[in-house]
Amino acid sequence: MSRARLVLGVFVAFMLAAPLLLPEFHVTLLNYIGLYSIVALGLVLLTGVGGLTSFGQAAFVGMGAYTTAYLSTAFGVSPWLTLIAGLALTFAVSVFLGFITLRLSGHYLPLGTIAWGISLFYLFSNIEFLGGYTGISSLPEINLFGLALDTGRKFDYLIWALALLALLSVDNLLDSRSGRAIRALKGGGLMAESFGVDTARMKIVIFVHAALLASLSGWLYAHLLRFVNPTPFSINAGIEYLFMAVVGGAASVWGAVVGAGILTVLKQWLQDLLPRLLGQSGNFEMIVFGVLLVLLLQRAREGIMPLVLRFFPAPKKQLQAAAPELPRRTQPAAGETLLELTRVRKAFGGLVAVNDLSFSLSSGEILGLIGPNGAGKSTVFNLVTGVLPLTGGEVRFRGERIDILSARAIVPHGLARTFQHVHLLPTMSVLENVAIGAHLRGSKGVISAALRLERAEEAMLLAEAARQLERVGLGDSMHEQAGSLALGQQRILEIARALCADPVLLLLDEPAAGLRYQEKRALAELLRKLRSEGMSVLLVEHDMDFVMKLVDRLVVMDFGEKLAEGLPQEIQANAVVLEAYLGGVK
Repeated sequence: MSRARLVLGVFVAFMLAAPLLLPEFHVTLLNYIGLYSIVALGLVLLTGVGGLTSFGQAAFVGMGAYTTAYLSTAFGVSPWLTLIAGLALTFAVSVFLGFITLRLSGHYLPLGTIAWGISLFYLFSNIEFLGGYTGISSLPEINLFGLALDTGRKFDYLIWALALLALLSVDNLLDSRSGRAIRALKGGGLMAESFGVDTARMKIVIFVHAALLASLSGWLYAHLLRFVNPTPFSINAGIEYLFMAVVGGAASVWGAVVGAGILTVLKQWLQDLLPRLLGQSGNFEMIVFGVLLVLLLQRAREGIMPLVLRFFPAPKKQLQAAAPELPRRTQPAAGETLLELTRVRKAFGGLVAVNDLSFSLSSGEILGLIGPNGAGKSTVFNLVTGVLPLTGGEVRFRGERIDILSARAIVPHGLARTFQHVHLLPTMSVLENVAIGAHLRGSKGVISAALRLERAEEAMLLAEAARQLERVGLGDSMHEQAGSLALGQQRILEIARALCADPVLLLLDEPAAGLRYQEKRALAELLRKLRSEGMSVLLVEHDMDFVMKLVDRLVVMDFGEKLAEGLPQEIQANAVVLEAYLGGVK
């Protein structure tokens, strides 16, 4: 048994025994830690993993609490039915707020969450049928299979059972195809879109998921106390929840429990100690929390859990040797025209980066796109792959216009790319980075992932990623963190990720940059092998010795325009090219 499983077993055993053995005060603390852990878990998913900062989660806690309080006291509705109603209402409101708020970026996003968090708090406070600032009392107790959960000791089991289920579901979600897409939101959005991930949709998904967890916590809170008023759902509470996620480890599922536990116990201790030391009452613990947060961000900005996890390394992903291969697309016939650029133009204001560029690429061909720095080569890549919109002209792939499509809509047609500056997720394994390339070759969604119903598909995706890593010579590094690889290896990783998308056209933006001589030779052999298998390649590269020995044809760009086009030997003998790019005629 691994150390991680042993620790989990001890934790579960403690939670089973605690309500029977601990004093009432400590059981109450455990209840609050469980409630706060559920909310902080949503922030781990939303902020720590997805990179979307929210200060408004307390408002969703209030939504779950007030829905059950009103329906159960005013109409006598069963608490279990009010849970469904609260989650449904929270779902609708969070989808609406998500579409509005998540369009914001930078510091405007957290400011937006503060705005609607305050608005919902005052809504709870001023609606007459919700009791105003007085609140709603005399909520009914929850009955579970005929057992009345009428004490904190009994209620503790329900809180922690739901908290553990929530932890398990989020852990399952992150260990999946959808989870890789979520993890790519933070710092890898452009790359993820280029492999078919709908990043806007995934942001809504995690926003709603976090809101539903907060609503669940609110439902539990209301029936634990059997009373609600607006105070626990203020913006201050939202800040505390975010603080819990940051302290515990905003990118760690179990960081939610650690952060909630530390802050709940510390807050209780400080509330007892500080008034005695200072001789007056007040929320002095918030001052201490502020100082602690500054120190934490200086010394351990990733939170406490990453420090703990050093002693509990994650096990290597087990690959199924007999996992079926993913379906593969049929390669086009040799000589078929794949890519056509017709008078393509891109202007950034008054700067024309690409000016009336036209060329074509045929199936089974390696076409080199060369030119001085700033010639517009990478801009052409971004135009072809939908990262940038055209100012004029057309881009067709196999006869179909693709310049009117988004980046993620172009990928299914059979194009995959690498980047001039490496785009990868450094804390994820090499294997999982490559598996992102196969995102569109899977179909299971978030719910299937959370319930762990997509294991067969996940095995196929990981097996495909492993095959591509073996194909490019990185098989021995698949379980290492991608950020630990040398730059040359990271570029090879990007090629493996692109191959994982099962393309018919591979667009490589300076793949040999940073590679040593032997690595370049191995890359050239790999590309020749891919061409022999029917793969077509559009290559941007500055190493002329590498390019001239590899490509079938060359297109030379200068100042955004096509300077020349032809066979490598023709380009080498072209006086205009020699003068403009290769150093002049000798």
